Formats: sequence, C-alpha cells, structure tokens
Amino acid sequence: MDGESDQPVKARTGVPGLDDVLAGGLMAGHVFLLEGNPGTGKTTIALRFLLEGAAAGERGLYIALSETERELRAGAASHGWTIDGNIEVVELVPGESLMDAEQQQTLLYSSDLELGETTTALFEAFERVRPSRVVLDSLSEIRLLAQSSLRYRRQILAIKHYFARQGATVLMLDDRTSEQADKTSHSVVHGVILLEELSPTYGAERRRLRVLKYRGQAFRGGYHDFTITTGGVSVFPRLIAAEHRTGFARNPVSSGIAPLDALLGGGVEQGSSTLILGPSGTGKTLFALQFVVAACARGERAAMFVFDEELGLLVDRAAALGYDVQGLRDAGMLHIEQVDAAEMSPGEFAQRVRARVQKAQARTIVIDSLNGYQAAMPEENALVLHVHELIQYLNRQGANTFLTVAQHGLIGEMTSPVDVTYLADTVILLRYFEAIGTVRRAVSIIKKRTGQHEDTIREFRIGPQGLSLGDPLNQFQGILRGVPRFYGSKEPLLDPPSE
Repeated sequence: MDGESDQPVKARTGVPGLDDVLAGGLMAGHVFLLEGNPGTGKTTIALRFLLEGAAAGERGLYIALSETERELRAGAASHGWTIDGNIEVVELVPGESLMDAEQQQTLLYSSDLELGETTTALFEAFERVRPSRVVLDSLSEIRLLAQSSLRYRRQILAIKHYFARQGATVLMLDDRTSEQADKTSHSVVHGVILLEELSPTYGAERRRLRVLKYRGQAFRGGYHDFTITTGGVSVFPRLIAAEHRTGFARNPVSSGIAPLDALLGGGVEQGSSTLILGPSGTGKTLFALQFVVAACARGERAAMFVFDEELGLLVDRAAALGYDVQGLRDAGMLHIEQVDAAEMSPGEFAQRVRARVQKAQARTIVIDSLNGYQAAMPEENALVLHVHELIQYLNRQGANTFLTVAQHGLIGEMTSPVDVTYLADTVILLRYFEAIGTVRRAVSIIKKRTGQHEDTIREFRIGPQGLSLGDPLNQFQGILRGVPRFYGSKEPLLDPPSE
C-alpha cells in the first residue's frame, strides 16, 4: 500500500479557513459535534458542509428536530444557497397522536415513545436516502426526550454506532440550551468544535471557534475568529509566524530622504519592522508615508491600514504636502484601507494584511496606528501577542512593516498606551520642543537591531514639499524634554523655508 492510500479521507466543510484549522476537514466516516449557543452559526456551517458534499456528487441528509424545513430553506436562501438535488431535508416532529391529550399514555411517559419514534424515524430516513453526509439538528431535543444522562448517552452511542457501520460522515449540532455541564456527547464523538459569541461593551458582536477534540489528528489549536456575512461563514485561522518562512536578501531600504537615511545608518533593512513613536501631530503618518512613496518609486507595491484618520482627509492632506497618494492608488501600487476597529476582530485584520502580502505582493506595510488596533483588542496582553505574530510573519515574508503609536502628552514626560518597542527592529522617536518662542519638531533613532545608526537628534519640518531634515542639533541639551538649552556659538536650527 502506497503512502497516499494510508492517508485518511477528509470530508471538506467548504467553510473558508475552517478546513485549514481542521487540517483538511472532517475525517470521513466519523461522527463530529458542532456546539454553541443559539446564533453562533451552527446551522450555516452545517448547510455549507452539505452543499460542499453535494458539489462533489455526495448525497446529503439534514435531519431537523427543532427547525422546520421552510425555516431551513429560508436561511439558506439568505446566503444565496439553494437546497435541492443531492440534499434532502427531513423534519422529525412528534406525531399528531402524541400531541393529542386524549391519546397520551398513562402507564408510560410520552417521552419514552417519542424518543423511540424519533430514533426509528431517523434511521428510516437514512435508509431511504443513503447519504454520505448527515447533519443532525439538534442534540438538545434528544437530550430532553431522554430525560436522564444514562439514557441520553446510550442513545448517542446507538446513533454513533449505527452511522459508523454505514460509513457516513455525521455532524451533530448542539445549542447548549439544556444541562450546560453535560459533556456526555464529547466523550462519544470523534471530534468537537465549539462556537462562541462575545458581546463587547461597544461595537458589533465577535465570534470565535475552537477545536476541543479531534481523535488521531493534529489540528490548529487555540481560538480562531470568524464572521457570518451574506454568503456564509468565514474563519480566520490564528496566525502562526513560524509556519511562514521565505528567503530574501536583507538589503538596506532607502526612505528617499538622504538626511533621514543618514540618521538611520543607511536606511532600514529589508524584512524588518519600524516603530514610529511620538505625540499626536508630530508627523508619524507622514514618516510612514515617506517610506511608502519611496517603495512605490522603486516599483514595489505597498499597503496602508488606517485606523484613526478618515481616508479622504488623509489623501487630501498628503496631496497638500506633495505626496500623490491618489495617483499611487489609481496606478495599483498602493492599497489603502480604512479599518473600523469596532467592527473588525484582530484575526480578520491579520487575514487582510496577509492577503495583501501573499496575493498583491505588497512589500511595505503600514499600520496606523496601534492605538486604534488596541481599541479592537481590549486585552493588552493578547494585543502584544497578536502584534508579535503579525510582525514576525511580515518580517519572514521580506516585507517592511511600519507601525505608529501615539503617546500621551505633548512636551516633556511621555507615556505610551501599549509598549511594543521591544518587538520592533527600529524605533524612530519624534518629539516637540520649544525654541525661541516657537514649537518645533525633532527626530532621533533610539533603537536599531540591524546595524549602526546616528545617535544624534535632528530637527525636521513638514512643508509643501513633504519632510525635510536639518543637521544634527549637537549644540543643544534637553531637546527630548521639550525645553532645550543652547550651549553653542551659533544656532544650528533649520533655516526658514524660502518663499
């Protein structure tokens, strides 16, 4: 027997990203459990599972214990799907005689009869359709009919063994509305997928899933964000940077401004991350934009993900400073995306960044700013882990990453809402300082892992031609504190721009 035939056959779910989490899909011929509270997307995933099988020519059976066929078809139609052909829907509801008070039994509980009739009808439907894929919706109804954990476990075992003999791949749904602590089905099934819905204080609901169990199969562990939109469910597998390695030359990358390159010791290195740190209004976005424009001038593609600023305002502001952002967008060299932190999960954001790098071959990535990114990720510890994996992934793809962080304060002591300076390869520090009755700006490099850099402080100005840097301010003391003192013979500040 060759190596390929030894590999287990997988039934793909058809849900983007979920098969990646499951290492290819659900192992064919086994029973799996998909559980989650009402509204988490169980039915949508189950329908997609059957539609994927139908597209491959497999027969599918949806056994509905708690939802009518009409409701099921309406839900499918809302995603643009049609349930027909290779998929059959069977409603299993109590017989009319069991709902008639005059016909109810007195010596036996009606639930005893209902459970037996339900199980028999379930097996009869399978024998008639002979499907390869089965969805049983939901176990909550069987649990209520069983009335005890012992009878419920026996019933689940009977269903499992029956389908195992038939070689069908079964997805059982459980809405967890009764006996939340009952994990009977977990020990019986081959695998368990948990769906969760989180409700933040502000913004849209967040959904995530986790594979709790998968016998004999490695899977992508941890939580994975997912969304439900028109067209179905999209899962965003947790980013693991160690899985993505590429080879590239670590050449220096120019900013397009000679004094800034000199300050950086020749530029930044290809495949490195740069953090631009400073108070609001110092020009962090413009510094990042300078590297973007320089990359596009070299014929490379770039992408900007803007959390804080309205996109139209950014384009107009950049044009006033000599940066033709709109022209670069129209030419397909620059992708700019407005990110709504209240509506997007970190997993979805990481997936969008990956798409620009993998599909569009973007080699310069700007995230402006981490303050906005933090708003989408309330737990700071988790935020740092997300940023760490994203930066490591981009570095290993040979992309240059520029992140901005707005510090609290204007002059003097500064505080940062999140400290990621240890993650970045290069840190550019921007500061305001007072000189002769005016507020000016200074830039310095406080960290560079990949080589030497100037340890000086330079003044910079923002004008119609963009950024301009002066000579090192080596005759001043206390610039970073905001109120420097002059110790030289001649003030070496930038001359006013000529008219």
